Amino acid sequence: MSVLAFVLGAGSGAQAQSNTGAKNGKATSSKSAPAAKPAAKAQAGKQGPARVAKAPVRKAKVASASRKRVVRAEPVSASFGHQFGLQKAEDALDLKSSVALVVDQDTDEVLFSKNPEAVLPIASITKLMTALVVTEAALPLDEMLVVTQDDVDATAGSTSRLRVATQLNRGEMLHLALMASENRAAHVLGRTYPGGIRTFVAAMNAKAQLLGMSGTRFVEPTGLSSDNQSSAADLTRLVRAASAHPVIADLSTSLEASVPVGSRQVQFRNTNGLVRNPEWEIGLQKTGYIAAAGRCLVMQTQLAGRKLIMVLLDSAGKYSRMGDAERIRKWLASAPFVPSAVAAPLPARPALAPAPTEKTLLGPSVSPVSLPGAPAVPADQPR
Repeated sequence: MSVLAFVLGAGSGAQAQSNTGAKNGKATSSKSAPAAKPAAKAQAGKQGPARVAKAPVRKAKVASASRKRVVRAEPVSASFGHQFGLQKAEDALDLKSSVALVVDQDTDEVLFSKNPEAVLPIASITKLMTALVVTEAALPLDEMLVVTQDDVDATAGSTSRLRVATQLNRGEMLHLALMASENRAAHVLGRTYPGGIRTFVAAMNAKAQLLGMSGTRFVEPTGLSSDNQSSAADLTRLVRAASAHPVIADLSTSLEASVPVGSRQVQFRNTNGLVRNPEWEIGLQKTGYIAAAGRCLVMQTQLAGRKLIMVLLDSAGKYSRMGDAERIRKWLASAPFVPSAVAAPLPARPALAPAPTEKTLLGPSVSPVSLPGAPAVPADQPR
């Protein structure tokens, strides 16, 4: 039986009540409509009944103006990478990602490099480390875990279909965190770690140091905080370590899953559409997004006869990270040269301020920047 089949077959119960978001929309509309009535009546008393018919028009205008104000009240903040101008670094493929790195997993040869040492928020790429710590702790995947109000409070600012009192086993929580980037599931995994959430975060940072991720730090297990930061060079080490565990590889590349939430089955899908593309052979993947990080993507994939690790950070645009991955795939398939002849291998431990090298495939490369922490302000659903 495969790892994925074991996780999905372990079974779980759930006692959460389903949420009906549509009702909230109706409540908003009903509040704005009565506001026009007093004005209509006053106008009727002054101007006579002939002008009463205009009241519905004014009421519609008020509602429309209210809707526009709500939209304008949600500004999109620039990512840390864009604030520091990393997107201005030129590259031959005209990528939309401020940071890009493609490395041969077996030899550490750098095939493509753009700002590889810049330290940036990594959003839900964090969940790969969450999964790695949980997996290496050998915690039972069939143990039942329960979503609590603490998990809801800790993931405020993101949406979730896992309501308070939802019961799933640890394997299912791990599955949803990796495949669907479920934030509450990731927080449950950290909270239920022996010693609690603080011990779990300490274990995340200890593992990062053990892997040689010297420019990386974590403050929580979901990626919603922009204080979770790393570099592309560091993340290649995380991907390599995580891909060595079949359970992480299988669950992260699963297409979809259905789990019981309350009295109904809820369907979740993979946040990375490339796993459904037959032109890709993806062994492990994780997406990420908060406003401070931009769109992020890491993958372990088979391309051009090589097992490669691909890291894309701070991509501008909802689909641009996928577009960048496609550009790189097509470029590798048609490259008329041996990339190792013009690319330098990654050092055993990434230096914080490496000197420029003529062997870098594409440039210029921005010097590493350790960016200040800031609360995550999601302008879209964090992934």
